[in-house]
Order: sequence, then structure tokens, then C-alpha cells
Amino acid sequence: MYGMIALKLLIGLIALMIVVRVLGKKEMAKITALDFVYLLILGGILEEAIYDEQVTIAHLLFALILWAVAVYLFEKIMQKSDKTRVAVMGNPALVIKEGKLDKKVLKKSMLDIEQLRTLLRQQGIFSFREVQYAYLETNGTISVMKYAAFNPATPKDLKIEVAEEEPSILLVDEGKIEAENLRIIGKDEEWLIKNLRNEGCEKIEDIYFAEWTEKDQFYIQTYKSSTS
Repeated sequence: MYGMIALKLLIGLIALMIVVRVLGKKEMAKITALDFVYLLILGGILEEAIYDEQVTIAHLLFALILWAVAVYLFEKIMQKSDKTRVAVMGNPALVIKEGKLDKKVLKKSMLDIEQLRTLLRQQGIFSFREVQYAYLETNGTISVMKYAAFNPATPKDLKIEVAEEEPSILLVDEGKIEAENLRIIGKDEEWLIKNLRNEGCEKIEDIYFAEWTEKDQFYIQTYKSSTS
């Protein structure tokens, strides 16, 4: 009995991973209301299958395949049809326009002022006076355009030329060399070990992580220097 429960649970987990992979990485970024419905249905399927001995593996697989196909087709339909997408997901709501709060839109979105202030604080905004435009997105987040006076000055505003930044590359992760990342930057292990020794690191095993950029070179933390 316990073996069957474990097998059913494993099948459900694999099915979920496959569907998330098929739908694309966008599904992992934000949980929308529709994603929540998908997960509720999957939870219901698994709950019934795991604890009901009359539900066989074949029944479970059929239900999961049907669920996965339905989710996939529904997503494709919404991608192809704007009307369907809007009907299901709705449109972003412009709750603040040119600094003015739209009471009708706020009421329609079932938000009160304090809830809106909470969303703004999560964006690092602590007063309505900073906001020129604010959209309530379909996933419940808020997108804000602040007045120029409240935006921090950029090097472009100050007419200062700065070098472009580049992403760091992780070359050592928990005492192990990341060979693929070395290949990406056109280096080898001999180069890495030599340069780490120049940085005072004799043993790779002692390094918690080591990042590298062309501009700033190495940033290293050893196991001793990191907090426990």
C-alpha cells in the first residue's frame, strides 16, 4: 500500500515537472490566478488517486495526461486569441493616471487605498506623491512610473561616462571547479588554479565560491571567511 502511494505521488510530481517545462519558464516566474487553478485541479487529482485504492496507476496516468493536454491547449488558445486571454486573465488596470487615483478602477479591482499603499511599498514607494502612473497587473503585482523628480539621477543625467557592467561568472562552487563556465570564458583549469594561488587560495576545496569578471577579476569567499 505504501509503495503504491509513493509511486502515485512520484508520477504526479513528474507530470507537474513535464507540464511546467512544456509551458515554458514564464510559468515559474509568477503564479497567476490561472496557474493557481491548474494546481488546485492537479492537487484534487492526486489527492483522490493517492488515498483511493480503487484508483489504479492507469487511471492516474489517464487523468494526468488529460489534465496536461487541457492545460497546454488552453494556454495555446489564450496565446492565439486576445479575446479569450482578456476574458480569462483580464487587462492591466490603470489605477493612478498623472498622479490622480482612479476611484472607479480601484473599486472595480476590489482594492482599498491601504492595500494599494502596501503594493507601492513593496516597490520601494512610500507616498502617492511619487507616482505618476500605476498599473495593477493581471497577476496582482503593480507596475509604477514615478515622477522624474523622484527618480535617482543616472550617470546619463549627470553626463558622466561609465564603463558597461558585465555579469560575473561562477568558477568555483562549494569547492568544485565549474568546468563549463571556464570553457565559456575561454580559460582552463591550469589558468584558474594559477590565478587563485595569486589570490592566496592554495586549495580549491577551501573555496566556498569564486566569481570572476574581466573588469574586476576575482571575488572569492572561503569556507573560513563565510558565516556558518
